[in-house]
Order: sequence, then structure tokens, then C-alpha cells
Amino acid sequence: MAKIDEFFRMMAERGASDLHLVSGQPPVMRVNGELERVPGQSPLIHEQLKEVLYEIAPAAKKTQFEETGDVDFGYEIPGLARFRANFFNQKYGCAAVFRKIPSKVLTAAELGLPPILTRSAMLKKGLVLVTGPTGSGKSTTLAAIIDHANKNRKDHILTIEDPIEFVHQSQGCVINHREIGVHTQSFGTALRGALREDPDIILVGELRDLETIRLAVEAAATGHLVFGTLHTENASKTVDRVIEVFPHQEQAQIRNTLSTALRVVVAQNLFKRIDQKGRCAALEILVCTPGVANLIRDAKTFQIASLMQTGKAAGMQTLDDAIQDLLTKKWISPEEAYEKSIDKTRFAKLLKTPPDALQ
Repeated sequence: MAKIDEFFRMMAERGASDLHLVSGQPPVMRVNGELERVPGQSPLIHEQLKEVLYEIAPAAKKTQFEETGDVDFGYEIPGLARFRANFFNQKYGCAAVFRKIPSKVLTAAELGLPPILTRSAMLKKGLVLVTGPTGSGKSTTLAAIIDHANKNRKDHILTIEDPIEFVHQSQGCVINHREIGVHTQSFGTALRGALREDPDIILVGELRDLETIRLAVEAAATGHLVFGTLHTENASKTVDRVIEVFPHQEQAQIRNTLSTALRVVVAQNLFKRIDQKGRCAALEILVCTPGVANLIRDAKTFQIASLMQTGKAAGMQTLDDAIQDLLTKKWISPEEAYEKSIDKTRFAKLLKTPPDALQ
């Protein structure tokens, strides 16, 4: 057993989502969204930490870390969990952050996902985007959608990730997982190859550059169902982000393509629960109806938010309405609702003290 496995078992016992190991500091875990020092642990010196980290890193990843100072990979303890590892260098030596990825994929029902998301798993083609800040649960939501497709379809699912996170066992579908840097060179290389691998569903772990976004949109427009993630805070900004990554002279064309390829955008945020331990998600949902498609095509994405407010029958939901629902259930505090809302005035009157002008 690797020395670091003791920390991973401790994470499972304490319900931690992340482990931070930093040269010169004691180990820290994130529990219910907040960082807590691990009791009884001394600060780790650079040489000691590097030895612990290298014990679990594949040889190619060690080389990459030595050459670049950054590396990502997946590590698994059978029967416990998978972990997404990131090594990096900082002022006082090496450091690492590990994100726990549960072995069990939570279903859409267990997560309380709205029906529009399970319906999106059954689409024959199109682009479905799940967005939000780092640590907002995008991978968990996508895993539940893929799980629904796996159980209810008879197709080929191909995932392209950096690193592989949730591992699905083939059920109704055949599933192939590919990891950047291990099974393929890049997202772009894997996506170009994917079109010759007879996929019905393609999961792209992150749409991080022009080439990846271009290939993903093209795949969605030519008969594949493509799922991907972006780091954007709401649905309309997600559409803008996809368009703005293209050179100006190509933006009219991509608006056209996106207006026909896009199916659903989910923007989510996690909130600390006040009624029990844990966190819950508020989801903003944009469905690409003919009206939304026209706004994308005509470069009027600033009007999408108002269309979402009247689109509940189509499955749409604004982030603020989702936050209001969590408040009504008394799951979250008015303060956090205000902090993460779009329309601050809607929640300001619920605060016990006047809102901070910096928020």
C-alpha cells in the first residue's frame, strides 16, 4: 500500500472532497466546502512530499512533471474511490491536490436532476454543455447523464478526459474511456480519431481551446451526441464563450452551426446546506428552442435570459429561480443565496445585515 493511501482512506472517513498536500504545510482536506487541517499531522518538507507523490505517479507523468512543473492523472484504490491528481510546483517546493471521484456513479434520481437532463441522454444528436466554476459538480452531473444513456440505449459511448474520472461499466452500451497523455495525445487528436471509431455519444471532459470546441461542434452538427464542460457561470455566457473563441470572421458561421447543434446548457453551482451536512446544487437550464436558436443566429444572446424566464414549459430554469427553490426548502442560507445569485436585489431583502458593496 502506498503511503498516501492512508490520507485517501481518511478522506473517505471524513467525507472530504479534496486533499491538499503542500511543502512546508500540514495536510489539509476540504469537507463540506471548507478547508480543515488534518489533526496530528506535521508540515511536509519538499523531499518527503515528493517521495510520497512519486510513489503513485506513472513514470511518464513524473517525467512530464519534471519538465513542465504541472501534471494531471488519475489514481484508483479499488473498492474505495478514484482520485484526480494534480501536481504543481510553488514557492516552497512541490504541492498536490487530489479530488475524490466516488466509485459509485450516482443516478439522476439520486442527484435529483430534472427530467430534461435524462431526456438529453436519449437524444440522437446535438451538443449538451454542463458548465460552472471548478468544484461545482459538473463531472458528477455528466456521469449521471452518461449512466442513464448506458442503461437505456444500445450505442457506443466514447469518453475523452484529462484524466479519466468516473468509470462506467458497459451495460446497454459499449463504453470506451480514453485519457489525454495516456491513450491519446490531445483532445483534438482524440476527437479527430473519434469520428472513425463509430461513436454515438462522445463525452469531452473539457472544451478548453478553439480546436476542441470546433471539432465538438462539428461532431454534434454531423449526427453525434456530444457532451462537454466549460468554466462559465451561466447559460448565456456559455453560448458567448463558444462563439467568441472563434476568429471574428468565423463567428457568423459558428452562430449558424451552433444554433442548430446546441440542445441543452446546464450551468450549476454548489451551495453549503444548513439543514444537514453536505452540499446541494442549483441548476440553470437553457433549452435550445427555435426562439433561442434565432437569438444565437442573430447575435442577440443578451436576450436569452429573458426568454428563459418564460420557457419553463420547455424545461428551462434560471439560476435565481433554482436558488429561490433551495431557499424555500430551507436548505441554504440567504447570505449564500445572495452571494451566488445573478439578480442581487432579489435576495438582498432577505439578509440580516446590509449587503457588502464588494459582492
